[in-house]
Amino acid sequence: QVQLVESGGGLVQAGGSLRLSCVAPERSGAVMGWFRQAPGKEREFVAAIQSWLPLSTFYANSVKGRFTISRDNAKNTVFLQMNSLKPEDTALYYCARSRSATISTALRDYVYWGQGTQVTVSS
Repeated sequence: QVQLVESGGGLVQAGGSLRLSCVAPERSGAVMGWFRQAPGKEREFVAAIQSWLPLSTFYANSVKGRFTISRDNAKNTVFLQMNSLKPEDTALYYCARSRSATISTALRDYVYWGQGTQVTVSS
């Protein structure tokens, strides 16, 4: 069982920034992704990044231009830099590892999940 550990969530005012981190126990060739779930809503895709060069990324339209996903393979860590945060970004954010090296936005393609880190954006 792969344990992913997220950190970096918190309370921030609208327009502010947060940086989430996700540490994996070992290096993998699989895609890493971030998802989020707001109260009463389904879990949704946020961003994903490949493990190997060219480290391609993909973003949900709702966060494109504001969020940046990156990774430090030497530290088995994936980051989500979130800028220009909005109240609608409030959610529990999850890190996940895919079953493949191809980027997917589908929850079913991600097999390992962290416990989540809460992000709350006040207006």
